[in-house]
Amino acid sequence: MRDAFPRPRLVAGTDSDVEKLIGRLLELAPRGLPQMQVDGEFVFTLRGESDGEGGWRTVPVGRSLRYAAITALGVQLMPETEQRPVLGGDTVDDLVGRMVDRLAATGERAVTSLGDVALICWAAAAASHDGLPQALERLASADPADGGPVFTVDAAWVVSALATARTAAGSPEVEAHFERARRRLLDGVREGALFSHEVGGTGLVPGYRAHVGCFADQVYPIQALARAGDDEALTVADAAAARICDAQGEGGQWWWHYDARTGGVVEGFPVYSVHQHAMAPMALLDLADAGGTRHVDAIRRGLRWMTDPAETDVPMILDELGVTWRKVARQDPKKAMRGIRAMTTRMRPDWRLTSLDRVFPPVAIDRECRPYELGWLLFTWLGSPTGEK
Repeated sequence: MRDAFPRPRLVAGTDSDVEKLIGRLLELAPRGLPQMQVDGEFVFTLRGESDGEGGWRTVPVGRSLRYAAITALGVQLMPETEQRPVLGGDTVDDLVGRMVDRLAATGERAVTSLGDVALICWAAAAASHDGLPQALERLASADPADGGPVFTVDAAWVVSALATARTAAGSPEVEAHFERARRRLLDGVREGALFSHEVGGTGLVPGYRAHVGCFADQVYPIQALARAGDDEALTVADAAAARICDAQGEGGQWWWHYDARTGGVVEGFPVYSVHQHAMAPMALLDLADAGGTRHVDAIRRGLRWMTDPAETDVPMILDELGVTWRKVARQDPKKAMRGIRAMTTRMRPDWRLTSLDRVFPPVAIDRECRPYELGWLLFTWLGSPTGEK
């Protein structure tokens, strides 16, 4: 456990404005997270509503075990004295203990998502929690050896969890599970380009968008393979990282949907704040620390979008509320643009129907903020690829 607040994990050669932005965001997260808890559980989101006086207030909505686990991954890097104000008087050990206990729940409280189980296991491993053996056992049962398709994000989280746990666990069963999960993820790259939305088989997504992988489908595997650390894994992660960096927008935007066959962009919007300030830097910094390519300029450009987004003059960072607004999106409430571009690029990868950009301009601001956004923010800028504290 750290006994002093850690220095931010900075990008080498970072300009002073970027360094100040990282510090600003790290100050924001401990203000925002306490608002995101109700009755000891983390909410699904904080929704922004007008306060009637030209400003905004936030309203908690729903519950999310997944977001609690990601929050634990970030907050466990803070000293215990800093954890308690963020977690309503609890420590990460307390939070992880409740989540591990939840893995044994049945009925409506049962944890059925492989991704949720993997994140809880990862949090237990990162926090060196006594419940790690129980979490590993539950992960093994949730991820059977006989295979079948799983979502790419879930598969990546399984690898990251086991990569973090394998040293502490030190058992043949965990090692075998790690190798199986690692292989599944490596085999999920489409013809050496990018990851689609599922690995280990097909059938989880409609055929018309089987070739599409979202941004999360790229960054979580890049991170997981960097944490796996072997030469083959680093080669695949390096190639995927190079492709998303090559596709980065002129304004630093990390685009949303990619053609896994070619690496091209299918649909750019929404642009998510968490991708800019946390998820892209998280994966790329882990890759660099594992010996891969350093994408310093791409990280800087992405961060600068937070204070100077090309699409809007609406502030995306609200220091006084402790939130970042979630995304800039098209004025397309039925998400027709995504479907159209998925179908057209399925038939012809370079067919983009650019006239639709004028019909559905990216001018909508999603005024909400979710716990995982601040959890990954802390994890990214206070963390290390090995989980050392």
